Order: sequence, then structure tokens, then C-alpha cells
Amino acid sequence: MVEQATPLALWQRNLDLVTQTLDKAGIDYFCVRHADDLRSAVAVPLARKGETLRVLQELAGQPQVTVSVVNAQGKQVSASEQGAIVQVFHCVSDPGSTTIIGSRFASEVEFWQLVTPSDRPTAEIVAPRGNQVAASLPAQGEPVTVPASRLTRFAPERGEPGRYRSRAEFAGLGHEHVTFPIDAVYTWVDGNDTDWLERKNRALRQQAGAEINEVALDPSRYVSRDELRYSLRSLVGFLPWIRMIYLVTDDQIPPWLDVDHPMIKVVRHRDIFRDTGQLPTFNSHAIESRLHRIEGLSEHFIYVNDDMFFGRPLLPTKFFHANGIAKFFPSPAQLDVGPATIHDAPVTAAGKNNRRHIQDRFGRTITQKMRHVPYALRKSVLEDIERQLTDEVLGTADHQFRHPADLSIPSSLQHYWSYFSGKATPATIAYTYADLAHPATPVQLARLLARRDRDAFCLNDTESAEVSIPEQHAMLTEFLTAYFPFRAPFELPADVEAERARHTATALASASLPRHATPAAARPSRDGQVDGAIGDREPVG
Repeated sequence: MVEQATPLALWQRNLDLVTQTLDKAGIDYFCVRHADDLRSAVAVPLARKGETLRVLQELAGQPQVTVSVVNAQGKQVSASEQGAIVQVFHCVSDPGSTTIIGSRFASEVEFWQLVTPSDRPTAEIVAPRGNQVAASLPAQGEPVTVPASRLTRFAPERGEPGRYRSRAEFAGLGHEHVTFPIDAVYTWVDGNDTDWLERKNRALRQQAGAEINEVALDPSRYVSRDELRYSLRSLVGFLPWIRMIYLVTDDQIPPWLDVDHPMIKVVRHRDIFRDTGQLPTFNSHAIESRLHRIEGLSEHFIYVNDDMFFGRPLLPTKFFHANGIAKFFPSPAQLDVGPATIHDAPVTAAGKNNRRHIQDRFGRTITQKMRHVPYALRKSVLEDIERQLTDEVLGTADHQFRHPADLSIPSSLQHYWSYFSGKATPATIAYTYADLAHPATPVQLARLLARRDRDAFCLNDTESAEVSIPEQHAMLTEFLTAYFPFRAPFELPADVEAERARHTATALASASLPRHATPAAARPSRDGQVDGAIGDREPVG
């Protein structure tokens, strides 16, 4: 039982165990690109099958190691059966034994047969099953060492040196390999933070008489149930190819986050608004309009809300084609007709505004909304939208609360803009949406936990009654801790987190993050105070 584990780490651990065992026994082998990217494959000459079976079976005496003989379909068979494969894997569980990482990431030893075809002058070795490259190879081939990323698209392509013995046929980059960097961007707010609530209430007083839809003021839009922790755990475990995680906040950090960890970087609103917009802002549309201004952000990135979760291991091609074209996931739900009005829900008004601009720009009428799933985005497309719709984009950035004139850029407009610009294609994703306030949600969550067959799911709540929030929190905590029990590398120890939890998220940010003087940070707000400024605090934690 361990506190930290990931599928990729187990994939590598299992392959290392097999290759090191074969090396020690002096058995020749080469690594193969398995047909299933979540497993590894090692080819051994059929003539050495007996010896290989013997040394691998000895591994079963090690703690938490399972060795079994299976056929190509994964069913246990006799070792003498033709095409038999030896499957080796560690079993790892969390301290609560709610989640086990095991055979799904096994290393499998397959036995290749030496043959001399009558119609060919040289001998060949033939695979007992399919793989991603070839069913047969010349008996004599060029030995090479390759990084893990050549053997599975689940591993990141980061220019790491060769490590695994293979053959030249498996060393090349396939047409389906994603080689460009992909970042992840989260937006997060802790609506329980009293300092943040004070900023929000002051902004509301200044907005007296302005057009603000009551849905935009619903407290459930800002309440924090610690979803961010578990969404990040899902990303770390199931998307190991992400290069960098950016967390965009209003001068807030959660008490469990190690801001110095190299995997994640906190980005404050002032860093991306700079000389645009009106801070502090409580408008997600405004914040989203500035994401492309994150310093160091890669061209390709995935935008994630903290109520979105990745449900199982995914390849980068779930979100981007290997040639760089993005994918988007249309919803069967349709946009309302007519122009945007103050009476529309903010998301509806923004969708109508998006439709008007797509019609004006490309002469096409859009009718479908997008699924509320992680969004695959291109920074250059976001920049192009701002160049072409400067007034509308900057107007969205200037609205402190959701406004009828807003655009919803990364969640809708960008996808259609990319599509009609030849930079995105529609795709499908196995997805579930759960409304936390719905009475059927406990059954829905139990099904998700038991099956774990969704690529992504959203646990959302937009209009719950105040009295139901504690019940929802308990239900959500029970589910998320069972589904994502393994801690992320940037989570602080529990005792440190407990000490830091005595302070507000704003106070933690003030004590932990370096201060940057930017035009947006220094621009006075309407009441004469400095936007987003935080008073000096004593060090926290």
C-alpha cells in the first residue's frame, strides 16, 4: 500500500523488472511497441521459451508481483499452448485499498518464432500476435536502445536518452506520435476565502445598477469542495505526457499545494490581465479571455475547470492529432435562437454572441453547444480571435461579473473558429455529467467508481440550496477520495497542510508567491484601492 503511484510509473516498473531479469539470465530479447499503449511487450526467441518461463516464474516469489501465462486475449492458458504469453506485473493499492493498479499496465513476454519462408532468401522471426509496427522481421536486425516514449504513446516525448533494448524497426516515430509539448491550464477560486469574499462584495457595491444576471451571483459558482486537488490527481495519473500545469487564481493558493514544485506554476490574474480588464474580476469569461497571455504557455494546451476530472489513462491523441490539429467535442444540446439579452443565463448569452461572430467571420451558423469537458486549445487561435475581435474580447475582459455581451472563448468560440480555420476537427469522448444537487447522483457516482470507463466526467452544481452544500460535500469527498486516492507529487504533507489550512487562501498566496509589479496590479480601482493588492502578512506555514 502506497500514497503515491501512477499508471506510467507501474508500466515502467513492470518493464524494468522483466528486462532486468532477462539481462541477468543472459536471455536475448528486444522490446516491442505493444498494440496496447498501456502495456509493454518484450520479444524473446521461441527457442528459449523454457528457460524464460523458468526465470520469470521465479519473480512470483517477490512481494506484490504476479506472473501468469495468458493468450493474446488475456485469458489464462497452459504454458505449452501455442502463442502463450507471460504476463508480469506489480499490484499496488492505496492505503485504503480502494484502488488497485495492476494487470492493466503489465509487461508481457511473447515468443517469436524463427522461420525460413520458401519464397524468401533469408530467415525471419514471426510475432505470435499483432503489434504497432510489423508482424514479422528479418532474423538479423540492428539493435538499438530507445526511450520509453518510443514504446508507448502514454509516455511523454521529452528527448530522454535511450534506455530499453529494441530493434531499429521500433525506434522511429510513427505518424500517430505526438511530439509537440502540451500544457494544462486550470482556473480556480476558493469562494470560502473571507478575504476573497470581501473583494467580491466590494466589487458588487461598485456595480450597483449594472446588468448582472443573478445566475452569475449564485454562491455555488464559487464554493470550493477541494475538487481541484482531485482533478489534479486525475491529470497527474492519467495524462503523464502533460509538460507543465498552470494554475490561474486571484491571488489564492490551496493549503496543500507546494508552489515550488517544478510540475506546477501558479499564475495570478494580474500576470495575465496586465494592462487590460478590470481587477479584481469574478467573471470566468473574463479570466478565460486572458489565458493565452500566460508566460511560457505552449502552443497546444488543455484548459480544465476544477469540476472536470479525467476518468482513465488517455493518450495525447484524445485531444490533438499528431499533426497538431486540435479536437473538440460538440454536445447534442442546441443554442437558443435570437440575440443575447440580460434575461439569458450567462452561458446562453455568450453562446449567442459566439454564434453572431462565427456568422460574421465565416458565414456559417452554429447550432450546437460544447460538452463541458477539458478543452484542447491552440494559443495562436486565441491570439487570432483577439486580433480580429479586439473590442469584444477586451470588453469581455473588462466585465468584473458575467455580462450579456461576454464571449465564451475557450469553451466554445475557439473550437468553431479553429474548425473553420482548418485547425480543429470534431471528435467524440466518453463523458459523464453529474449534477450534485440531483437525487440520482449517488447512484451515478457509484456507477462511475465501479466501471471507471469514462474518459472524463464533470461534477457540477450551479443552483443548489445552501442547506444541501454540506451533504454534497460529504458525498463528493467520499467519491473523489475513492476514485483518486494517490497523492500528487506537489501535495504537501498532511501536517503541513493542516497548519496552513488555518489561514485563508489569499493569506497563503501573499506569504508564498513572489510579488510582481505589473500595470494591472498597480492600476487603482473605482474606490481608490489598488486592484488585487494584499496587505503584508506574516509568513504562513
